[in-house]
Amino acid sequence: MNLAYAARRFVTLLLTVFFVILVTFFAFRIIPGNPALAILGTEATPEQIRELTAKLGTDLPLGEQFLHWIGGAATFDFGDSLRYSEPVLDLIGARLPVTFSLALLALAITVLVAVPLGIAAARRRGKALDLIISAVTQIGLAIPSFWSGIVLVLVFGVMLKWFSVSHYVPWSENAWLSLRSLLLPAVALSIPQIAIVVRYLRTTMLEQLHLEYVRTARSKGLRPSTVYYKHVLKNALIPVVTVVGMNFGEILAGSLVIEQVFTLPGLGRLLITAIGNRDYPLVQGLVLLVASIVIFVNFVVDLSYAWLNPKIRLR
Repeated sequence: MNLAYAARRFVTLLLTVFFVILVTFFAFRIIPGNPALAILGTEATPEQIRELTAKLGTDLPLGEQFLHWIGGAATFDFGDSLRYSEPVLDLIGARLPVTFSLALLALAITVLVAVPLGIAAARRRGKALDLIISAVTQIGLAIPSFWSGIVLVLVFGVMLKWFSVSHYVPWSENAWLSLRSLLLPAVALSIPQIAIVVRYLRTTMLEQLHLEYVRTARSKGLRPSTVYYKHVLKNALIPVVTVVGMNFGEILAGSLVIEQVFTLPGLGRLLITAIGNRDYPLVQGLVLLVASIVIFVNFVVDLSYAWLNPKIRLR
């Protein structure tokens, strides 16, 4: 990996995170009205409003508020939650393993299922298998994740009773039971992502098959499997890696709803609770954290993209 290229991408990452910090701060400051009054309600006394305003720091000049916010964000100090009276970072740290495990499991299912299906559809172009895969992926694109989750709960949780769909087991207690409690929501999240990756991989592989280097490889007498897996697949994976990285952000966003469907104690349920209770410090911390994770994943994707395609880093 070219260090100069990695350094440039890292600087871009820092600038993007700073922009997210800026947007996160001002998004809550441009909302009309007094945040303390919105949290406490119209029946709050002036003294209660003054106390909460001082706690939130909204009584300070805007520039000073921003310096406090960016200083806290740099040290991962987002203040205390108004709803739970605990540090925001502690609340996020307790819920992060659930959401992160769910997202990684959904991403793993997406890759493990989509890549073989995409290859099979490309190799059997126009045949029965290709038509079946195309029809199934079209259905997968049309079905929302929350609807898939409800169907999975009814079929595998209520009717067949193969999974417990209302009880999450932490990894520290039992890894196997934890995996079982995350499997159905991960499948629900991965269904539309599998459809996207399959169709994208099929298209890119078919484009690669018409290029000159494939005809050269075939003219040398290489076996079809060698041409597909050693040459075509590697080049076709370059844009697919970018799509998979973008899908990770969509999976995190989808987990907000899926965690409600499966009653998982993750960041999604915590964010919905914080919004419902107008817990501004907690909402700000969660938004910044999720955005930073997505930015970091895109940074890793950029590095892997350059590793797969040396032309990127040579530029």
